[in-house]
Amino acid sequence: MSKINFFNLLQKEVDRIDNAKTAKRNEKIIEGFTRDLSPRAIIGNKAYRIFNSNDYLGLRFNKKLAKAEREAAEKFGTGPGAVRFISGTLRIYKDLEKALAQFHDREDAMVFSSAFAANVAVIHSLIKGQSKDSLILNEVLVLSDALNHRSIIEGIRVANLSKEQRLVYKHLDYENLSELLQANINKFRRVIVLTDGIFSMLGEAVDLKKLKAVTGEYDKKYEQGILLVVDDSHGVGAYGETGRGVEEISHTQADVLVGTLGKAFGSDGGYVVANKKITGYLRESAATYIYSNSVSPGVAGAALEAVKLMTEDEGRALMKKLKDNIFLFKKMLVQAGFKLAADSIHPIQPILIGDPAKSKALAEELFRRGILATSINYPVVPSGRDEIRVQISASHTKKDLEYFMTQLIAYQRSLA
Repeated sequence: MSKINFFNLLQKEVDRIDNAKTAKRNEKIIEGFTRDLSPRAIIGNKAYRIFNSNDYLGLRFNKKLAKAEREAAEKFGTGPGAVRFISGTLRIYKDLEKALAQFHDREDAMVFSSAFAANVAVIHSLIKGQSKDSLILNEVLVLSDALNHRSIIEGIRVANLSKEQRLVYKHLDYENLSELLQANINKFRRVIVLTDGIFSMLGEAVDLKKLKAVTGEYDKKYEQGILLVVDDSHGVGAYGETGRGVEEISHTQADVLVGTLGKAFGSDGGYVVANKKITGYLRESAATYIYSNSVSPGVAGAALEAVKLMTEDEGRALMKKLKDNIFLFKKMLVQAGFKLAADSIHPIQPILIGDPAKSKALAEELFRRGILATSINYPVVPSGRDEIRVQISASHTKKDLEYFMTQLIAYQRSLA
């Protein structure tokens, strides 16, 4: 059959990826977790310390969240039934959206099945605008940070813009952004600037205050202004004194903020917060909101409890513990002579290796020593920037951090 030729092409690509040591499909199968203060993943018959999770506050094992999830499932069922405009909106979704809007000091919030789904639909909808001819040249210019998350990139791609309408500015280079804005005055009616809040491979943070100053300087020079959209999925719940992310650190707000409930909030799903004019339009145009099921009621219940917890003493205590753990880990890492990929104060603490084979080998050795840590390679990071992305959690104990460092040093010495 002629399809065999196509299947052989697919296998050739898989073989290429395997030979480059950048495969992602061979995941470890986790059978469950221990009940320790710092839960460990059970793989086979062995328990592993977890250093590759986005569960920055340890909330996915929180008893209050588990109780809220059970109660919501018992009240509303295990699934949403259908999309919201067809079968109706469950009260738990509206309560969660209200809580998220209040948490971020916004007029409104929308819950999506994931932050990826939120980015793709929101970016496409805002690019499209409301007019029939809004995708024609000279309507909208999109400016995106060079290291933005794949979900942002996909949101731009689905809009099918011309090359002139989609430009990339140098990573965290606000002067370059300013140059691009200056060069395109009178060429486009509006601009959408897209950026991660925390860049997930290095733990770097956008300087939202500087970014807002640049967009503010040029806003009136475009007929429909400049819209600033920030995906702070890694920042919310893990950055800032109260976990409100880069907006809290910068003391300013984006026009549209995308977040996730599946990382620091210990649940699942994504969300958007903005003013009601924007969310009103998105509820009528964002395809992954309109035509895709929301998260399950139980998941929404757990997420609502997490948002509530973040405003209480327990949430503040977890944020402090997380901050203390990050400081201790960085101190030990530097003292041991390891090179940090970035000076991050975020839970993401990458160790720069610079070679995919060496990075993979280190991750495998750590696994043999009872540690889960992930090797990150091209194309997820630029070629030559291979790293072990270590992710710190408030649930880590001092012994966890010391054990990681002991095993890392022992491996380094074995290579000497």
